[in-house]
Amino acid sequence: MLRKRLFVVLGFALILFILGACSDEGSSSEGTTDSSDSDSSKDKVELSLWLTPQWKGVLDSDEEGADYDSFFNHAAEKFAAQYEEYDVEIDVEVIAADQRDEMLNVNLNGGTPPDIFYESVFAMGDYAHRGALVPLNDIVDEEAKGDIASNYWDTVTFGDDVYFYPYSHMPGTLVYNADMFKAAGLEDYVGGEEEIKTWTLDEFDTVLNTLKEDVPTDKYSNAYPMGLYALNTQGDTWNLAYLRMFGNPFFDDNGNIVLNDENGAEAAAWMKDINDSGLTNPGAESVSSNDVNAMFQNQQLGISFTNSVLYNNTIADMESGNAPEFDARLANIPSESGDPLTFTYVTGAAVFDTGDETRIKVSKDFVKFFSSDPELVKSSKNGVPVRTSVAEEFKDENPFFAAYDENAQYMFSFTGNVPGYSELRQVLYPELQALYTGEKTPEQVVEDYQTKGNEVIESSRADSVIYSE
Repeated sequence: MLRKRLFVVLGFALILFILGACSDEGSSSEGTTDSSDSDSSKDKVELSLWLTPQWKGVLDSDEEGADYDSFFNHAAEKFAAQYEEYDVEIDVEVIAADQRDEMLNVNLNGGTPPDIFYESVFAMGDYAHRGALVPLNDIVDEEAKGDIASNYWDTVTFGDDVYFYPYSHMPGTLVYNADMFKAAGLEDYVGGEEEIKTWTLDEFDTVLNTLKEDVPTDKYSNAYPMGLYALNTQGDTWNLAYLRMFGNPFFDDNGNIVLNDENGAEAAAWMKDINDSGLTNPGAESVSSNDVNAMFQNQQLGISFTNSVLYNNTIADMESGNAPEFDARLANIPSESGDPLTFTYVTGAAVFDTGDETRIKVSKDFVKFFSSDPELVKSSKNGVPVRTSVAEEFKDENPFFAAYDENAQYMFSFTGNVPGYSELRQVLYPELQALYTGEKTPEQVVEDYQTKGNEVIESSRADSVIYSE
């Protein structure tokens, strides 16, 4: 009887142990199940993001393991962790800039474009005209419009639609040798170390002529006041700015070139005159922008062109001993009106039309997320921020951020976002070469460029979905 009771007690205890274990296992697996259920309840969405090399690291290039994909991998993880609608996985791939168009065209022809591409608008604008991209108007809110100057939005807008979400930019200016200025007695024309100096056009002419006459040749041998170039398509943006110096708008409201007027001809004549007067390096028709940049670094030019990346590289070369050290400062491109001329290369994300509405929606959500998240937008300091709030936050780290942000009001869109801009670049430099060699008059140059350029635009417009709409 005792043995029987013992078996009953042991059996009852065993049942309680099993039930307890099951209960514990159920409690343990309940959290896992909830998480698993949460994941499994979401449909999986896989996206591909391509970018050309932009910057290394998330916030800084000296981070451990910093690479060109670091920021987007970090942003993708942060996005997936908080995204409620889908279980998202984003594959990030860095594409060499010289392979970008070939790879995109192959994938577009095969019906497998990337979902997202992060790149300069300048390099990607033709894809908007081809109908390969989807508009992003629905993810642009009032907060973004208030924090990002309207001129940046103009740069990313084709027709009535926004096709790129601006994230950072690379502004173009002039750069000058302040030491050479002072040696020529031009101290009054030197701006502050952290200033983008603005000269009037008359002041600019004074600077050029004084540099020619008064720069001491014993200190600066074979030096010229300013750099000009017209060898190829590179660096066309500064030449396009010079052609606007006397008030010509270059494009009309319909996206046609209107350079052939008195103001356009006067600008071309000015370019010809400073070349013929020895105020620039000789042989501009056979000189490249790379040549001019090297001349400036070797102190053979008083004034040259630059952008934020080139300028930083110039300073870095001086600090590393790879280039002579001198005081290089920034200036705006002057104009007859007194307002400076400035332009920039805006960089941001575009979403390709993959034909998959879900992937397009999630791609847009991700683009908006990393382009507006309070922490992620700080990485735009690796370039120059388009957001005033970020420029303000990091102005002590890079004082030029505030100056670039102030300059945004004077910005013009050098491409006009017209179809066929890459082909227009092929039209410009032969006309400039004819100008500098004297083969054509300034009036002929602006007339011929307008005629040939508008033929390119008209032909490209016929294939543009922006205009067909």
